[in-house]
Amino acid sequence: MKPRVAVVGAGAFGGWTALHLVRRGARVTLIDAWGPGNSRASSGGETRIIRATYGPDRVYVDMVARSLQLWREFQERAGRPLFRKIGVLWLAGQDDRYERAALPLLREAGLDVEELTRAAAAARYPQINFERGGWAIHAKDAGYLLARRACQAVLEIFQAEGGEYRTGSATPGAIGQGGMGPLALSEGGSLTADAYVFACGPWLGRLFPETIGDRVRPTRQEVFFFGTPPGDRRFTEEALPVWIDKGERIFYGVPGNEWRGIKVGDDTRGAAFDPTAGERTPSPEALRSARDYLGFRFPVLNDAPLLEARVCQYENSPDTRFIIDRHPQAANAWIAGGGSGHGFKHGPAVGERVADLVRGVKTADPFFALSRLS
Repeated sequence: MKPRVAVVGAGAFGGWTALHLVRRGARVTLIDAWGPGNSRASSGGETRIIRATYGPDRVYVDMVARSLQLWREFQERAGRPLFRKIGVLWLAGQDDRYERAALPLLREAGLDVEELTRAAAAARYPQINFERGGWAIHAKDAGYLLARRACQAVLEIFQAEGGEYRTGSATPGAIGQGGMGPLALSEGGSLTADAYVFACGPWLGRLFPETIGDRVRPTRQEVFFFGTPPGDRRFTEEALPVWIDKGERIFYGVPGNEWRGIKVGDDTRGAAFDPTAGERTPSPEALRSARDYLGFRFPVLNDAPLLEARVCQYENSPDTRFIIDRHPQAANAWIAGGGSGHGFKHGPAVGERVADLVRGVKTADPFFALSRLS
């Protein structure tokens, strides 16, 4: 008989896990409290960067290479644009050891990258001020993903291929004799399965206060969309790639954004945040910081008007690595989380890994083990 699997959380990790499990022959029920890509979720919002520059961490480089392949295949299956291949420009700081370590791994993974000197980068992108920077990595096959749409598309394909979806919240079942019992559902009743996967992002600590607790810490993150001069094509996707600026603080940006303006975010971890009840009103301080950065790096946009703003959250592990592991007291329960602000793009590869763990095809990778955080 087909094994029954319940997956809690329909974001990037949970949605892709559910889809891979269905494709491996499982009977899967996917549950989410507010729906895939909702505004409380770490997988919500319009866009997410997909890039493979990870310094010396080969495991992430290989996962991004795999995810790029799966995103391209899935886009064809979905029949709609979900991945914008506009490239990513990674600006190295004064200390460029991270970037130097990344280059050979990127090339070994078969990714199309080029090294640009500061002069070459300035000549190619004159709209960018390259002061306080060194050279750059231009990843040609990278870009950005349409996050909310992608989560919804994964759900649609999951259902089309035989999966069941429910909107509602689920509480982990009682643990005894080395296994987890049925989930308690907000709608009443319970859900029994042979295996359970919890991909609940910033809520993992609440669901498992002893096993996870503050090992996954939600932080408040703010992003802003600024308007560009009318008719100015220098800030469109055709003329400007995604950029990541690795200085004293890491800023990043996405041009275009489905005509929403130029997106600017600060990767610095914010204050502790309640993903359920936290107010999502942007702060004047974060807006000022984003304006100052934009005006420095893109002088023409010094007085650019704010068009939109969004408050989301990261769900951080202490070392920013993901958690992909079996529950230590329940052999039939698995945890996938700790996206730490860089998890969305890895969704297809993470889902593939979790599905293989649940089906017993592979064993857990120590790199993502929960025990490393003890």
